[in-house]
Amino acid sequence: MTEQARAALLPLPPADRAQQVIAALADYVQQSGLKPGDRLPAERELMTALAVGRSTVREVIRHFQALGVVEARKGSGTYLLRAISAATVHMPLTLDTGHLRDILLMTLEVRRGIEVEAGMVAARRHTEQDLVTIEEKLNEMERVHLSKGTSGPEDLAFHLAIYDATHNPLFRQLLEQMREAFERFWEEPFDRSDFARRSFPFHRTLFNAIAARDQEAARDETLKILAIVEEDIKEMSK
Repeated sequence: MTEQARAALLPLPPADRAQQVIAALADYVQQSGLKPGDRLPAERELMTALAVGRSTVREVIRHFQALGVVEARKGSGTYLLRAISAATVHMPLTLDTGHLRDILLMTLEVRRGIEVEAGMVAARRHTEQDLVTIEEKLNEMERVHLSKGTSGPEDLAFHLAIYDATHNPLFRQLLEQMREAFERFWEEPFDRSDFARRSFPFHRTLFNAIAARDQEAARDETLKILAIVEEDIKEMSK
């Protein structure tokens, strides 16, 4: 643990332990002045200081990993990737409906608003290095898609690169907040590996629109991708 980490970690009262640990650890990070790259207290130290079990500590670390705020390095420990506090830490989204079709359509509505705007902003603000990164992710997505017929993680990496090209950190933060809910249901909906496969070619045309700084074209290509996704949700859920 770094010399900066001097704040106290106190035992917690019985209740929703995971949520309490999330808030306590975020508050500890802020009060200790930990910065990105600093190591968090070890798992056993957190268990002892907060008087909680290993499973609770690991649940909280997984939560922070899903949000992209910490990174676990094998044999080294858990490291902070971005500053957090109890007031700003993102809490997971919850979806109460039990119907996959309804869940997918609800998340699609949210994605449509965010991804259309992100594509347009990226078209306006991207740097040459942003384009290099986006195309690298796109090339990898295409390589995996052509060899396996699907490219889930690579598709996400492509869209994250577009988010980063907006130079507005809120886009990525919003996606990280929703990521757990999205990935839970979008990995392979309806047990169909061909889900949204028809949208594949439009990722290249989206990149071309961003590279050309054509905001309207970026909007249109994003909407084409999401329209196909919506069609597949409705067709495959029949």
